[in-house]
Amino acid sequence: MSKNQIQQAVTVLQRGGVIAYPTEAVFGLGCDPRQEDSIKKLLQIKQRPVEKGLILIASHIDQLLDYIDSSAIEMTRWAEVQASWPGPVTWLLPVRQPVSSLLCGAHTSIAVRVSAHPVVKMLCDAFAGAITSTSANRSNQSPTRTAEATHTELGRLVDFIIDGEVGPAQKPTEIRDALSGRIIRPGD
Repeated sequence: MSKNQIQQAVTVLQRGGVIAYPTEAVFGLGCDPRQEDSIKKLLQIKQRPVEKGLILIASHIDQLLDYIDSSAIEMTRWAEVQASWPGPVTWLLPVRQPVSSLLCGAHTSIAVRVSAHPVVKMLCDAFAGAITSTSANRSNQSPTRTAEATHTELGRLVDFIIDGEVGPAQKPTEIRDALSGRIIRPGD
């Protein structure tokens, strides 16, 4: 993975395209969460029901503030959220309106994560914002863990694939609900 690849990916995102990139455990599919047509394209590639919603991934919490309503969370829970980042924990947080319903699906919360993965950090820093993150696979298929597998499975459908290594996690990130503290999906 090179800085040139990161810049190419950012250009694709800005133009409304969908990219694939390595994350903590699997390759992810990403687009600009501010471009509704891009989100629709990603959902079509993934064959993912709109009701499920998507995760937003960032390199810093500031990149998520336009999407979340942190004032609706207890101070101790908000401290727990911040203490878990950067890291492999995705939180369901109250959504700040207006946010595309395609991001939230049928939920009143939005799934967000500040990643420690070096490619994700470089990508979000260069993009200057959060991007979507959903596993690089068709719904009900196994997620890909390499650029080669991603190219084989989705290469003709996505606009750009960043070459790089996934992190050491064997399962997708843990998902927790920030209002209840409940674990929705266990991680490694």
